[in-house]
Amino acid sequence: MDAFSSSSPSNGSSSASPEALMDQLKSQLAQAYAEEFLETVRSKCFAKCITKPGSSLSGSESSCISRCVDRYIEATGIIGRALFNSPR
Repeated sequence: MDAFSSSSPSNGSSSASPEALMDQLKSQLAQAYAEEFLETVRSKCFAKCITKPGSSLSGSESSCISRCVDRYIEATGIIGRALFNSPR
C-alpha cells in the first residue's frame, strides 16, 4: 500500500495544523523568491558587466557587478516597501 492509499489519519498532511501548513508554504515561497532573485541578478548583472568572460574578473567588471547587485537589491527593497506599505 502506498502513502496515498493509506487510511491512517496520522499519515500525510491531514494531521498538520493550518498554521503549520501556512508556515511551510511561506518558507517554500521565500526560498523560491530568493532563488529567482539570485538568478535574475546573476543574469542581468552578468550581461551588463562582463564584456570578455574569462577565468577572473577585471577590476572594472568587479566594481560594475558590485554596483549592479547593490542597485538591484535597493530597487527591490523600494518596490517591496511600496507594495506592502500601501493602503489597501
